Amino acid sequence: MNRAMTETTAIADVTTTAAEQAYLEVVRRVLDTGVLKKNRTGTDTIASFAEHYSVDLAQGYPLLTTKKVYVNSMLREVLWYLSGADHIRELRQHTGIWDAWADEAGDLQTAYGRFWRRFPLPADGAALGGEVWADPGHPNVRREADGTLSFDQLQFVVDTLRTSPMSRRLVVSAWHPANAAVSLLPPCHYTFCFNVTPAPDGGPDLLNCHLSQRSADLALGVPFNLACYALLTQAIAQYVGMRPGRFAHTLIDAHIYVNHVDGLREQLARTPEPAPRLTIVRRADGLPKALDELALEDFEIHGYNPQPAIRFEVAV
Repeated sequence: MNRAMTETTAIADVTTTAAEQAYLEVVRRVLDTGVLKKNRTGTDTIASFAEHYSVDLAQGYPLLTTKKVYVNSMLREVLWYLSGADHIRELRQHTGIWDAWADEAGDLQTAYGRFWRRFPLPADGAALGGEVWADPGHPNVRREADGTLSFDQLQFVVDTLRTSPMSRRLVVSAWHPANAAVSLLPPCHYTFCFNVTPAPDGGPDLLNCHLSQRSADLALGVPFNLACYALLTQAIAQYVGMRPGRFAHTLIDAHIYVNHVDGLREQLARTPEPAPRLTIVRRADGLPKALDELALEDFEIHGYNPQPAIRFEVAV
């Protein structure tokens, strides 16, 4: 079957509301059983410990329909992560979602992509006892402009999926303790792990992703996180010849700001539409694009019919 036929078939597949229902159930549960908590922002939250949901990415791309999600901003955020940038000078030309945490020059104290793609390695001679670290000859090590070394965690995952897909070491961390201790905003979604399931139908294996999030803003943050990591999982699966499997999400402090309650109750009163489909454009030769080749125009979302946006204030 050629590529055009495959994509047409995928787009025509019936999707479900299951992923959105899973998200809405977490919102409902936190509203019903959460406790009032104070926090650094000065706006209290209703919070619950260790919430969790899991969705099947074969049932559609989990972009919420009970409110409009700003797709362009979400896509640009994903591409910004993939770029490995430690600033928002290009990103802020298209969206202001990170402006509150950057200085006038666009620099951030913590940037996800920097740690995903350029996690700092210890200096020469820093190893203790029998410790070992990847050296400059490792394929995922790069030398930074200042001469220090960094490690591309995401590319390591992609490479390992090709050579050892059943590995249980497919982990990416955005958390550097010495940075998090002093940063204005350390990573909220701080680590994710991929895991492969052999396909029960004998087809390509299924790529699953589990995201751990220390702080989860249910109204504003989680809808973006769900869409971003589902997209990342699909992009990697396509590149390594797999299919998207499940996305699982653990929310350690799942919270609703008190000034978001009315908006979320309005959202809960709406009826979800079937999920859209996401397709990712391939290269001219039909091969899948590598992560570093992806551009905004490569993502096509089909059948997205959201209800009107709901305004939620950002707590900084």
